[in-house]
Amino acid sequence: MSAGRNRLIRKRRRRRLAVGATVVAVGIVAGVALGLVGTVDRAIQELTLPLRHEDVIRQQSREKGIDAALIAAVIYSESKFSDRTSSAGARGLMQITPETAQDVERHSGGTTFKLGDLSNAEINIRYGTYRLRELLDRYDGDVVAALAAYNAGPGNVDSWGGSELTVDAIRFPETRAYVEEVLEKQRAYREKYGKELGY
Repeated sequence: MSAGRNRLIRKRRRRRLAVGATVVAVGIVAGVALGLVGTVDRAIQELTLPLRHEDVIRQQSREKGIDAALIAAVIYSESKFSDRTSSAGARGLMQITPETAQDVERHSGGTTFKLGDLSNAEINIRYGTYRLRELLDRYDGDVVAALAAYNAGPGNVDSWGGSELTVDAIRFPETRAYVEEVLEKQRAYREKYGKELGY
């Protein structure tokens, strides 16, 4: 075989290797980019619509007969899933006041409640869903009335129409915005976290 032919064969091999390496490199870059897109999407979702303690939410949903997405939406609207204390003294994920916690303990037969327990996510969600269940029962399952009462208290809701309450009839702008946000987030949680919330 002539030297010229050998050079031509080597040149073609190098070209095929270069093309192959380029295809592999493009594949790797595309894979990394797709992985980053998924990671970025998850990070954005975590910032805009966080979800934690889904096992507790599912368990309380089954136990109390409350939509899991509604529980998640209340937590989102109350605390964005972070343990905090409000200026009014409400604590934890579902923003339970000490008075509400003591009331829940008394009605549920508990005897060991301590104020610090409200920082425990499981206890806080349990107490919050207990309170939400009480309000749903009080207002014949009407979610708007129950949410308004969770935010503004049953006395106000009773004076606004009780179980016949509509969002437009809520007299406190802050409470109206709260109820609208919870209902909107309930739909979003059901759509984006169906599997995690047990749908």
